[in-house]
Amino acid sequence: MYYSIYNKTLKSRCIKRLKPKMNLKSELNDLEELTSNAKQIQDDMLEEILRVSANTEYLRPFLHGSSHKELFKKNVPVVTYEDVKPYIERVANGEPSDVISGEPITHFFRSSGTTGGKQKIFPVNNKYYQKRIFSEDLRCSILSKHINGVVDGKVIAFLNTRKLSRTPSGLPVGPVITSFLVSEYFKNWSSKRYTSPDEVISCTDSKQSTYCHFLCALVQREEVVSIFVPFACALVQAIKFLETHWKDLCNDIRSGHVSEWITDLGCRDSVSVMLGVPNPELADQIERECCRQTSWEGIITRLWPNIKFIHSVVTGQMSQFIPVLEFYSNKLPLVSMSYSASETLLGINVNPLCKPQDVSYTFLPNMSYFEFLPLDEGNNAEVVDLVDVKLGHFYDPLVTNHFGLYRYRMGDILQVTGFYNKTPQFRFVRRKDTVISVHVEKTTEEDIANAMNRVTAVLDSEGLILMGFTCKPDISTFPGHYVFYLELKAKNSDSIVKLDNSVMVKCCCVMEKSFNALYRKFRREYESIGALEIRVTKQGRFDSLMEYFISQGASASQYKTPLCIKSPQGLAILEDRVIAQFFSDKSPPL
Repeated sequence: MYYSIYNKTLKSRCIKRLKPKMNLKSELNDLEELTSNAKQIQDDMLEEILRVSANTEYLRPFLHGSSHKELFKKNVPVVTYEDVKPYIERVANGEPSDVISGEPITHFFRSSGTTGGKQKIFPVNNKYYQKRIFSEDLRCSILSKHINGVVDGKVIAFLNTRKLSRTPSGLPVGPVITSFLVSEYFKNWSSKRYTSPDEVISCTDSKQSTYCHFLCALVQREEVVSIFVPFACALVQAIKFLETHWKDLCNDIRSGHVSEWITDLGCRDSVSVMLGVPNPELADQIERECCRQTSWEGIITRLWPNIKFIHSVVTGQMSQFIPVLEFYSNKLPLVSMSYSASETLLGINVNPLCKPQDVSYTFLPNMSYFEFLPLDEGNNAEVVDLVDVKLGHFYDPLVTNHFGLYRYRMGDILQVTGFYNKTPQFRFVRRKDTVISVHVEKTTEEDIANAMNRVTAVLDSEGLILMGFTCKPDISTFPGHYVFYLELKAKNSDSIVKLDNSVMVKCCCVMEKSFNALYRKFRREYESIGALEIRVTKQGRFDSLMEYFISQGASASQYKTPLCIKSPQGLAILEDRVIAQFFSDKSPPL
C-alpha cells in the first residue's frame, strides 16, 4: 500500500532528526508525491486505521470487525464532540484504549477553550509528533523555496509551555503546543534554529519567558530573519510587553546581567550564558531605536534589520491584527503557513508570500482521513472524499484519525479555492457556530471580521490602532443589542487616546452596515434589535483578560481573545475599566 510505504519513510526520517540541515529537494518532492497520489494515500490510510481499530468498542457495532471503506461510509455516523466525549472520558479515567482506539493512547491534547468557551480533550500518541515533524520540515522547505536565507538565519519564536496535568489514570494532558515543546521530537528537531535556548521555551511563566525571548533576540539581532508566533494576537501582546520593558532589557544588555526578577533558574542560567560580557554599544543602539521617534511604527524592522517576514496565523479572527502588525513591522510579509487543530494537522500554504486575505491551505493526505460535508446542498447532502470536492463550494471537514476520532465534524467552514496537483486547496472562512445573536439573527465570525476591518480603517484615519476587541449580546435591555469592547492606542506613542464622539458613533454605524441582511432588517424595520454599542476600555484590559484565561488553564502560546466573551469573570475584567460608551445613531440601510 502506498500509504504504508510512505508512513515507514516518514517514521525513519523522524528518528534521524539530528541531521544538520533539511534536504530541501527531498521535502518538496514529498509534497509533489503526496498531492499527486492523494486518493490512494487517503484510501490506504483509512484501511490502516480501520484494520487496527475496527474491533474497538466504539466501531464494532458499526463495522463488525470489517475495514471496508464502503461499510465505514454507510454505517459510521458523523459526530460532534458531545457524541464522543463519554468514550474519551472513559479512557481518560483509566479504561483501556480500545474503547475508542486500536493503538495505545499515551496522552491527551487540551483545546484552549478561548474560542468556543469550553475546553475539550483529544486522545493522541506519538504518531501525531511524527506527522508534525514532517509538516514542520515541509513548511520550512516551502519557505526556503520562496525566501532566501531562511534556513541559515535565526527565528524569534515566542513560545512557552504550561505545566502538564494528569488524567485520573495518570496520562499527561496539555495544550498541543506545550505537549510538542516538551517532547523529545521537538528537542531533536529544533536544532538551535531559534534565538532562545530550550530552557526559555520550556519556562512555564509567560512573563519571564517573554522577557528572556526578547533578551536573546536582541543580543542576536543581526542574525534574526523571522518571527514565529502561533497566533497574531500573541505578537501584538509581545510588542506591548516590549514597550513596557525595553529599558530594563537595555540595562541587562549594558551590564551583562539578567534582571533579578527573572527567578526561573533555567531561564536565568541559559540567558546569562548568552548575554556574556557587558555590551553597552548594543544597549545604546537598541535604546536609540526605541527613543528615536515618538511613534513605534516599524519598530520590528528597526530592532532586527535583517528580518524578512512574520510567521503567524493571520486568517479568520486573527485578521483583525493585520493592520497593527503592518504598522509595527513596516509592512513585512505576514505568512500563514499551516492549518491545524487539536484534532489533527490539516493543511499547508504552498504560496507563503500571498496576501493574508488570499491564503489557502493545501490539505496533506497523510495527516488524517478527510471527508467533507457540503454546505451548499442542504440537509440531504452526501459526504464526499478529499479528492471529490468541487471548486468554489463550501464544506465542513470531517476527520478520522489514528487516535479515536471517526467522522468527527470539525465545525469549520472552508471554501475550495483550487487544486495543487490532485489535492484541493481550501480557504478558511469561519467557524460554523453563530458568534453572537440577540433575536433570531445569526452573526458569524466572518460577519464580525468584515465589520472590524471597516472599523479599523476608520480608526486608522484618526491616528488610532485597534489593539483588541471582543463582544457580548446584551439582553438586559429591550430590545437586546450588541456590545463591543475595544482597546485603542494612538499611533503616536506619546499621545493620549482622544475619543471623538462623532468618530466612535461612525464606527458603531459602520459595523451595523457590515452585518448580514437579517440583522439589518430586524434592526431597521422591526426594531427588535437595539442600537449597537461600543465600550472603550482602558489600555491593558485585554492583557488582564489574557492573564485570567491563562490562570484558568489556557496556554499563552495558543491563547486567542474570545470573539464573544461568555465568562462572567472575564466580563468583569473588561467592565472594571470601561472609560467611554458610544451607540450607533441611525439604523443601517437594508
